[in-house]
Amino acid sequence: MAKRNLYLSNVPVEEALAKYIAALEGHLVPRYGTIPVTEALDRVTARAVYARCCSPLFNAAAMDGIAVIATATAGAAETTPITLERGKDFKVVDTGDPIYPPFDAVIMAEDTVEIDDTAVQIRAAAISWQHIRPIGEDVVAGEMILPGRHRVRPIDIGVLLSAGITEIEVYQKPQVAIFPTGNEIIEPGQMPKEGEIIESNTRMFEALVREGGGEAKRFAPIPDDPALLAKAIGTALVDYDMVLVNAGSSAGTEDFTAPVLRELGEVIVHGVAMKPGKPVILAVAGGKAVIGIPGYPVSAYLAYENFAAPILAILAGRRNAAPQVADAVVSRRLVSSLKHREYVRVKVGKVDGSLVASPLARGAGAAMSLVRADGFCVIGQNSEGIEAGETAPVELYRPLHEIERTLVSTGSHDLILDVIADIMAGSDYYMASAHVGSMAGLMALKRGECHIAPIHLLDEENGGYNISWLRRLFPGTPMSLIKGVGRIQGLIVKKGNPLGLCSVADLPSCRYINRQRGAGTRLFLDFKLKQAGTAPEQIPGYDREASTHMAVAAAVQNGGADAGMGIASAAAALDLGFIPLGAEEYDFVLLPRFLELPHLKLFLATLKSEGFHKQLAELGGYTWENCGEIEEVI
Repeated sequence: MAKRNLYLSNVPVEEALAKYIAALEGHLVPRYGTIPVTEALDRVTARAVYARCCSPLFNAAAMDGIAVIATATAGAAETTPITLERGKDFKVVDTGDPIYPPFDAVIMAEDTVEIDDTAVQIRAAAISWQHIRPIGEDVVAGEMILPGRHRVRPIDIGVLLSAGITEIEVYQKPQVAIFPTGNEIIEPGQMPKEGEIIESNTRMFEALVREGGGEAKRFAPIPDDPALLAKAIGTALVDYDMVLVNAGSSAGTEDFTAPVLRELGEVIVHGVAMKPGKPVILAVAGGKAVIGIPGYPVSAYLAYENFAAPILAILAGRRNAAPQVADAVVSRRLVSSLKHREYVRVKVGKVDGSLVASPLARGAGAAMSLVRADGFCVIGQNSEGIEAGETAPVELYRPLHEIERTLVSTGSHDLILDVIADIMAGSDYYMASAHVGSMAGLMALKRGECHIAPIHLLDEENGGYNISWLRRLFPGTPMSLIKGVGRIQGLIVKKGNPLGLCSVADLPSCRYINRQRGAGTRLFLDFKLKQAGTAPEQIPGYDREASTHMAVAAAVQNGGADAGMGIASAAAALDLGFIPLGAEEYDFVLLPRFLELPHLKLFLATLKSEGFHKQLAELGGYTWENCGEIEEVI
């Protein structure tokens, strides 16, 4: 029986990085090279660059006009104009022309009156050196133009050339070898079979290396074979400055990276107090940095950012910029282990002057949470977590000015939220959605954590939607309800409905997947179950929860469930069967004062737009007769 690698440590992140850099001392030696200035954009200067000549090289006219002797213009005024003779009193000049003695001033062409080809009249005296750029006004020969370790910008290129510099010495781009590993991985473009995974992490690493100033070489996947892995790494150590090995770093029976690196060199750290990303391997082999990175996408990203990026920055001469950190109100309670520093992906928006962070999926494999996230809420080691409503620091990797132009939506999920967000982004405004269910959305609105709450809450007593819930939950508080869409709720089933399901009364005979507590879809199901006389506990999977309609549809598609309550558009998106059970109203609730926000006005305009209605028709299962109308609820 194969042994597991049960030797992972739990070193704090800062301590692990410090130990690693110390172990690499003397090995992290950047290389330099000389390149043309015209090719230097975004490269890093190896040392300070000094001007070879002045700019301008001579005293130069700063305006189109005439060069004059300032003292000869004394007394000129509107009431006492002076006539100047060409060749004797003035010389015609264009911007940039040299100015030679005895001339020491320039009068702009529009301040002269031409008498004939040989004379002009002026009505204001000139001051010595007016409108003249003196030698070296911009750059003086011998002056430092750029310091060392400076990333060259477009404007820098222009100044370098004007100062006589045509070549500069820069840090050479570090060469990074990247190895994907695993028997189960296949290349992008291939259709995966059961048990196979499309390898994408190393393509992300390629982009991160380029973004960090390096050049990446991604090699073909290596099977779980320690001999093949050792040979590949050993060869790469000759030609590359750093090696990244993806997957195989944990404690599984086929995780060979750590043993191989112990044979090739020294493992400095194996396991850090970080979640996700604990099984990182920091090793030195052949005088080069070799990093074993976990295979889960979120773990891989965090491991790269915390350990590979700082090493690459040293080799590339770049400063490893610290993320922008801002305090934000956390909208949901976050429980964490005392053993790790945990990175929780969050959506961030600004509501009533305060930043609000809404947590996203926390799994290490939830790659889409990285795409959707605006940053990380970092829960420190030795902390049990953060309570809802508490303020916590958030590391932002989306610009704050974009976050401040974001409409924060918290509540029920629908595919149309992505459609609206996409349309709004074209006008340089944004929408961030947290899918927590209708009731949780209203509670978030009540706590001041969002601008709008999408809801679809059925009143079992009168069969109406939404209004009665607002009066019940916000008594005496004026609220605004923006009418959204009509949509069809029903059972999402396999294509062709192989089990022959007809209604909720048939659910005890199948494997069900439910929506979370407080979701309008779940309330709709419970109402239908009550009508059918079916108890929830009779349904296998009633307690299994999904947070979106698409998650329900995906579970049915891949065979994880036979049925789940959802909307028609979700079933259509995955080409599944659908059993309609009733129409409902999906609306948006907000405080009346938010109607004056520019991003809310754009949201309203989007709801009423033909482009949005066209996309609703393409999705199917929606009506939009009253979309965008506002009702005041008291």
